[in-house]
Amino acid sequence: MDVKREWLETDYYKVLGVSPSASDKEITKAYRKLARKLHPDSNPGDAKAEEEFKEVTAAYDVLGDGERRSQYDQVRHMGPMNFQAGPGGFTMEGDLADVFSAFMGDGRFERGGHPFSGQARPMRGHDLNARLTLEFAEAVRGSTTDMQLSGDTAQAGQSISVRIPAGVADGQKIKLAGKGERGANGGPPGDLYVTVEVKAHPVFGRQGKNLTVTVPVTFAQAALGAEISVPTFEGDPVKLRLAPGSQPGQVLRVRGRGVETGRGIGDLLVKVALEVPGELNDEQRQALGAFAKTMGEQT
Repeated sequence: MDVKREWLETDYYKVLGVSPSASDKEITKAYRKLARKLHPDSNPGDAKAEEEFKEVTAAYDVLGDGERRSQYDQVRHMGPMNFQAGPGGFTMEGDLADVFSAFMGDGRFERGGHPFSGQARPMRGHDLNARLTLEFAEAVRGSTTDMQLSGDTAQAGQSISVRIPAGVADGQKIKLAGKGERGANGGPPGDLYVTVEVKAHPVFGRQGKNLTVTVPVTFAQAALGAEISVPTFEGDPVKLRLAPGSQPGQVLRVRGRGVETGRGIGDLLVKVALEVPGELNDEQRQALGAFAKTMGEQT
């Protein structure tokens, strides 16, 4: 294919079904949709679909590159020029030849090959993004899970195994190298970025490497001090000494009972919550009333 003639004779915007004023995002979206529809893997043995896929890829090879798109637009705006056939193939007459000469001489095409070589350059596939929801325990302990890709790409519907490292946090991104969109013309695939969403736990919370838990205590325990039982995420509960005069909202720390990551193990942060009884018997009411009087309180 003579690329010189194609630049002048083929409307790449029409090939992708977008307007010349389309944004980069719109061009990429249109290409991905067409690539998914026409990809040889989705149309085995369909020569027409394969040829259309090549045309779409060639169009995006130009319009998907800001610099090449600008050059393409400049050439198109100059309008048709004359071609002459010679021993070396087609040549151009007029000012347009000077323009192409300038393009070839400034080194801007070296990375992708000569623009008029007649061969489409290898192009890396686009990176893809996906979201994965995990149970709280899966995020803390780590796991391996399968997920299906979606979206307007040839990879939609494909199942991928994802290794979740222990201690992954809500909102964290996991990079899967080479699991993105397939490359074109022998180019390498892109990467897949998986954003993790972690479900809430009914008992425990999380602050970085630390786990959090709220433990209710009575007024007497907080005022007089007591030994309380604290649940842990892994293993049996631990005993914790509550000092006399402990206040609601006070945080105690249990070392080494948090989340284990590659950077070490966090702690368990225990928040004290004052538990007020909903009902009192006569003896309890009298005792609290007497206490209130010693504090100078009105009941």
